[in-house]
Amino acid sequence: MWNLPNTITIVRIAMTPVIALLPFIEGYWPKFLAFIIFALTALTDLVDGYLARSRGEVTDLGKLLDPVADKLLLIAALVPIYWIARERQDLYGIPFWGSIPLWVCFLLLGRELAMTVFRRFAQKRGVIIAAGNAGKLKTTIQNIFIGAILAWFAFRDAARSFGWQDKPLGRLWTEFHGGFVAVTLALAAVLTVYSFLIYLFRYRSVFSTPSR
Repeated sequence: MWNLPNTITIVRIAMTPVIALLPFIEGYWPKFLAFIIFALTALTDLVDGYLARSRGEVTDLGKLLDPVADKLLLIAALVPIYWIARERQDLYGIPFWGSIPLWVCFLLLGRELAMTVFRRFAQKRGVIIAAGNAGKLKTTIQNIFIGAILAWFAFRDAARSFGWQDKPLGRLWTEFHGGFVAVTLALAAVLTVYSFLIYLFRYRSVFSTPSR
């Protein structure tokens, strides 16, 4: 039960409070460290699944812990992102959006909850809903957005500390990085809805299938 893939998943869960707390610490280093830890933690989601399948170490515990780890990581990242971007828009504001809207946070979290309920509903009817390409793309863009905005927080603090905001390269990077965050935020929101609708359409037959 306590094999390597499950151990990696446990470590991923243990890192969630670290990711949640680091962005609230003043200075660019804690925020940059939060970005690094989040990026590595997100990558382990791919690693533990691959190891479990390739080594024949898929366990019931792993099936239980993996989705829990994913949801905890999302919550741990969204809480500081929402709070900091909203309360410090003067420094960390996202171009066009201003801050990450509360409805986007509920959308991202609500989709995960809805998919969990839908998968359980389908499972009781003998249907296993596997991760599809739309869902995988959604997760990838979502993680890119979260990583990008954590790096944005770090960059803005560093720019203020070193006076980069008044330099041509600093202004150029601010425009590029800020625009990138805004675009990935929009894409994550759209793909969240799109991927869920794809799952509902693809497995619509479960609604007419009796429970076992």
